[in-house]
Amino acid sequence: METTERDRGGERARERERDAILRALTPVVDGIAATFGPMCEAVLHDYRRPERSVVAVAGSVTGRTVGGAMSEIGLRVLARGDEARDELNYVTRTGDGRRVKSSTMVLRDSAGAVFGALCVNVDVTEVDRVQGLLAALAGTGAQPSQAPVTTFGDDIDSVVDALLDDHLRRQDQTWPGLDRARRVALFRGLDERGVFAVRRAVEQVAARLGISRASAYHYLAQARDTSTDPAHASDSTEGARP
Repeated sequence: METTERDRGGERARERERDAILRALTPVVDGIAATFGPMCEAVLHDYRRPERSVVAVAGSVTGRTVGGAMSEIGLRVLARGDEARDELNYVTRTGDGRRVKSSTMVLRDSAGAVFGALCVNVDVTEVDRVQGLLAALAGTGAQPSQAPVTTFGDDIDSVVDALLDDHLRRQDQTWPGLDRARRVALFRGLDERGVFAVRRAVEQVAARLGISRASAYHYLAQARDTSTDPAHASDSTEGARP
C-alpha cells in the first residue's frame, strides 16, 4: 500500500510539473506569432488529451482554436511515444492548397516522457509564388517541390477520416477489394500513425469501412501481432459484415 501511495504521489507530481511547463510556454506562443507576423502561427499541444490537445494558439494559419484536436502530425508523434523526436522545418500543404513550413518540438517532463508539443507553422504560399516568378524571369524554371497534404482541424474525427482515406487511396482499392493481408496492413498503418490513440477511433474506422466493431478490433489485434502472417490468419469474428 505504501508503494502504491508513493507511486500515486509521484504521478500527481509529474502531472503538476507538466501543467507548469504548459503554463510557462503559453506566453511564448504569443511571442513567436507576434515576432514573425500574420503569416505565422504557434500552437501549444497537451498530448494527454488528443481530442482537444490545443491549449494555446496565436496566429491563424491552420485555423486552430483552443480546445481543438491534434493534427495527423501530432498523432504520428503520439504514436512514437517517448521515442518521438523534434520534426523541424518540414513542408506540407493544407486542404485548400496553401504551403506551410512547420516545426514540431516535443515537450518532455523531467523523467523524459513526451506529453505535448510546441508547433510553429508559417504560410509560405506567397513566398513560393514570388520565388516562381523570379525563377521564370531568370529563365531557370525552378518550381517548389510538391508537399504532402496535411489535415488540420479542431475536429479529431476529420483527421482520422483523412488518414483512412489516404490509406485507401494509396491502396487504390475500396475496403471490399482488399485481400486479408492488405486489410491487416491498413490497420497496421493507421496504428503506426497514432489513429487508435484517439478514443472511439476503432468504432469510427469500423463505421467508415462498414464492418462490425468486433471485426475492427480483430484486424487491429492481427496488425499488432508481429508473429502472425496476415495472409494466413484466421478471422473468427467475420460474418455478414466483413
